This record gives sequence, C-alpha cells and structure tokens, in this order.
Amino acid sequence: MLKDDHKKVEQLFKRFESAGERAHVEKRNVVDRIVEELSVHAAIEEQLFYPVVRATVPGTEDITLESLEEHNIVKWVLSDLDSMSPEDERFDAKVTVLIENVRHHVDEEESELFPKVRDELGRSALGDLGDALAEAKKTAPTHPHPRSPDTPPGNLVVGAAAGVADRIGDTVSGLAQGGVSVLADLIDTVLRRKRPRRMPQGSQVARSTAERVRSGATDATEAAIEAARNAQRTGERAVRKARATGSSAQTGAKRTARAAKQGGSRTARAVRSGAKGTATSARRSAKRTTTTAKRAATTTRRTATSAAKGTATSARRSGKRTTTTAKRAATTTRRTARGAAKGTASTAKRSVRNTASTATSSR
Repeated sequence: MLKDDHKKVEQLFKRFESAGERAHVEKRNVVDRIVEELSVHAAIEEQLFYPVVRATVPGTEDITLESLEEHNIVKWVLSDLDSMSPEDERFDAKVTVLIENVRHHVDEEESELFPKVRDELGRSALGDLGDALAEAKKTAPTHPHPRSPDTPPGNLVVGAAAGVADRIGDTVSGLAQGGVSVLADLIDTVLRRKRPRRMPQGSQVARSTAERVRSGATDATEAAIEAARNAQRTGERAVRKARATGSSAQTGAKRTARAAKQGGSRTARAVRSGAKGTATSARRSAKRTTTTAKRAATTTRRTATSAAKGTATSARRSGKRTTTTAKRAATTTRRTARGAAKGTASTAKRSVRNTASTATSSR
C-alpha cells in the first residue's frame, strides 16, 4: 500500500513536470493532489508505521528518525504551496525542491527500510499493519501541519483532530466551489455558451464534494432544460395547429365573404327593385292624394261661398226687418208721448182753472 502511494505521487510529479510554463490551472490542480496525497501518507507513517518499525525491527532507528526529518521538511514546503498562487515566481522552484526531496525519501524507504521490515515481520503481521494503515487513511489530515507532533502519542491525538478539521474544511470548500461552478454553469446555459470543464481544487474530499454539488445541479438544470424543450415543442405544435386552423378559418371566411357578397348583391338588387316599386307607388299615391285634396278644396270653397252668400242675404233681410220694426216702434212711442203730453197739459190747465176759481170764490 505504501509503495502504491509512492507510485501515485510520482505520476503527479511527472504531470507537473510536463505541464507548460503558463499552465497555471493544471499546475494548481496537480499540486493540490500532491499536497493531499503526501499529507495523508506522511500522517499514517508517523502515526503507525514508523512507531511499529522502531519497536519491532532492529537497526531501523536511524533511518526512521531521518525519515521523520525529511517529512518535516516536506510538510513545510507543502504548507507554503498550499496557500501559494501558481503564478508566484517561486511556485515552480518550491515544487521542484519538493519533488527532489520526496524522490530521495522514497528511494531510501523502498531500498533500505521496506526490505528490513518485510524480512522481520511475517505475512500476518504485515497484513494487520496494512489494515491499520488503510483504516488510518480515512481520518488522516488532508493538509500539512508542520508544527504538530510527529510521534506518538501527541501525533495520534492532534492528528485525529487535525484530520477532522481538514475534512470539515474540505467539505465546506467543496460546497463553496460546487456552488460557484453551478452558478457559472447556469450563466453559461442562459448565455448559450459552451460550459468549460471547471476542475475543483483542494483535497479529494473537497473535489468530490464540489463534483457532487455540480453534478446534482447539472442534473436538475438538464431536467429543467429538457422540460423547457418539451414545452417549446408543445408550443410549436400548438402554433402549427393554430396556423392550420387559421388557414382553414381564413378559407372559410373567404367563402363566407364571397357568399355574403353574392347574397348582398342579390339583396341589393331586391332592395333597389323594392325601392323603385315603393317610389312608384308613393308617386301614384301622392298624385291621388293631391287630386283628392284639390277636389276637397274646390268643394270647400264652393260650400263656403254659398254659405257666405246665404248668410249675407239673411243678414240683409234681418236688418231690413229690424229697421222697419224700429221705425214702427219709434213712431208709436212718439205718438204715445204726444198723447200723454197733451193729456197732461189739459189736466194741468183744468187744475189751474179750478184753483183760480176757488180762490175767487173765497174772496
């Protein structure tokens, strides 16, 4: 298992060495993988492998202590690279120093230490030690901690706590990177741009978390896009159907318009014919009415003239009779008045004479 770790790291070294001078993204990704792999590898060796070897394999004290010091140097360089930009002028130089130190360390372990351990420990003990190392990998720190203890029991306690903290941090980093990638993918989708392959950075936990977040969002986005496409296809079918219906309706409307036009023409002719008939009847009726009115007016004038003549004659006759009667009455009145006056005068004369006669007698 430890030799497999060495091979994996060597492949990463070769990827870095073959990257171009300005391949900053590729170099950052490779260095992140190197940081994680070496941090985990160094932690499990310091927690289990070196203490077991020192306690059970004679003649390995010096080489294990030297290995611990080489680990310390490597962890300091890893700590610098973990927070350094790949565009920094010393970034490539630090990686080169790291590669040289690790390759030297691996060569000594595989050529000097591992054979002694294999010879001293039996297959069963090596299997148990391998199982313990594999289990320790699950909780080992994913980032370098050069100030932490590198021997038991301090490294067991601090290493476990550091491993938990690193994995929580990696998870948070993965979630953040995944969220940023999702947002960028959404923008690319809206703008109809090809979505570039965005490689998450950091440890395996951070990368896998970011990939899960992005993958889940991508699935949801693809489902939404597919639903939108289905809706678009449904809309297009509806538009085509509407156009076909509209065409049929337009044809029907044209037919209806032609029929209406023809009907209108017939109606117009009928109306014109009816209007002519009505006008003719009206003219005839008007002539009859005018003739009747003229006749009535003539009759009325004749009647009025005859009545006026009769009334004048009657009035003249009545006036003559009234005049005659008045004359007769006036004559009678005059006669009566003269008769009365004469009688009164006679009576007065008699009375005067009687009075005078009486007066004479008295004297």
